[in-house]
This record gives sequence, C-alpha cells and structure tokens, in this order.
Amino acid sequence: MEWLASPEAWVALATLTLLEIVLGIDNIIFIAILVGRLPEAQRQRARLIGLGLAMATRIMLLLLLAWIMRLKTTLVSFAGLDLSGRDFILIGGGLFLLAKSTLEIHHSLEGPEDGEQGGAAGVTFLSVLVQIAMLDVVFSLDSVITAVGMVDQVEIMIAAIMIAVGVMMFAAQSISEFVDSHPTIKMLALSFLVLIGVALIGEGFDFHIPKGYIYFAMAFSVSVELLNLKIRRRSARPLELRKRLDDD
Repeated sequence: MEWLASPEAWVALATLTLLEIVLGIDNIIFIAILVGRLPEAQRQRARLIGLGLAMATRIMLLLLLAWIMRLKTTLVSFAGLDLSGRDFILIGGGLFLLAKSTLEIHHSLEGPEDGEQGGAAGVTFLSVLVQIAMLDVVFSLDSVITAVGMVDQVEIMIAAIMIAVGVMMFAAQSISEFVDSHPTIKMLALSFLVLIGVALIGEGFDFHIPKGYIYFAMAFSVSVELLNLKIRRRSARPLELRKRLDDD
C-alpha cells in the first residue's frame, strides 16, 4: 500500500479509471441491448451481475498477466500474417458482436418471428448472462492491455477497475432505460456494436484502427441524434397543445 502516499500513483489511478470508464462504454451498450430482451423485473439484476462479471474478468486477467503475455505468441502464420491467441480471441469476439448486432437489428426492424410471444421470447436470464460473460473476455483484454501499458502496480490497476465498474453500475440503468425508450438510439447503439466488432476483427488481423476515431464517430452520432430527439419533442408540443384545446 506504499503507492497510497505517492501523488504520481493517484494521478495514474485517476487517469486509468477515466480510461477504464471510456473503454467500458461498449460493454454498457452491449449489456443494455441484451437485458432489454428480459422481463422488466429481471433487468436490473442482469445489469449488476453482468457488470460484476466484467469486473471479475478484468481482475482475473490482471492476476494472470503471464498468461496474457503468452497470448501474444504466434500460433498460426499464413499469407504474411502472424496470428496469436489474443488475435483469435479478438476475431472471434468481433464476429460474435457482428452476428449478435445483426440479429438484434433484424429483431428490432422485423419484430418477433411467427410463433414468438413478445420481445423476450426465447431469451432466458442465464442465456443473457452467458452472452455477457463471453464478450466480457474480449472487452476485458482491451481494458487490461491498456492498464498494463500505463501502470506498473497491480494494486492501482485493480483499484481503477473497481472504481470504473462502480461508476458504470451507477449509470447502467439510466443508460439502458434511455436506450430502450428511444428506438432510434437503440438502432444507433447496435450500429456502434457493428463498428466495434469490425474494429476487433481488424485488430485481430493486425490492422489497427485508432480508438479515438471510433469514439469520435460514436460521440458525433449520439450528439446528432440527441439534437433530433430535442427537435422532435419541440415539434410534438404544439400538437399536444392543439389536441388538448380540441378536447376542451
């Protein structure tokens, strides 16, 4: 605990915590989309367990740093590409995100298939947690590699992860409810997952897409959509007022 007396350690903790929160945005979006298919009574529990799994996965990977370093060892070489265990995890996670996002977009636009009873048909609490756990491994790799590159003390890394997940737990419900109540925002969130999936696949094939470009595109798209929502609300007010006057 000697790092508690070091100002540099506190600066590193604050910086790493902020980065962990930013890197966890895609995780929150994915969890929000998945738990939206569950019954209302189970959603908050699924969010908390999902983020708890994310924290546990990140800490576990931090404690297995030697294993993570071995993941960079080349397993397969072909066509001038050297693919490691980490690359295969990133490619697999990216493909999973693409498939899941496409299915969710199809479900949102086409509605439930014949024979399904509502949006939660075929979705169980356990299946949602399994899907969250699978993607937590992929998202955690990115997060842990960032932490290892910034800080030497494992204690600071673990503290930053716990604080960041705590912040995400506090914000997850409001973000999920906002996404669920606005179909266009949900579609935008799904498109972000497609973008992240493509970035993960590119990273796996050693084609690095700077995260700053991705987050700028996401932030810009969200800003435009928030302006659209504000304009729609303003346009709806005169119609509501006119309707009230007609009723009177």
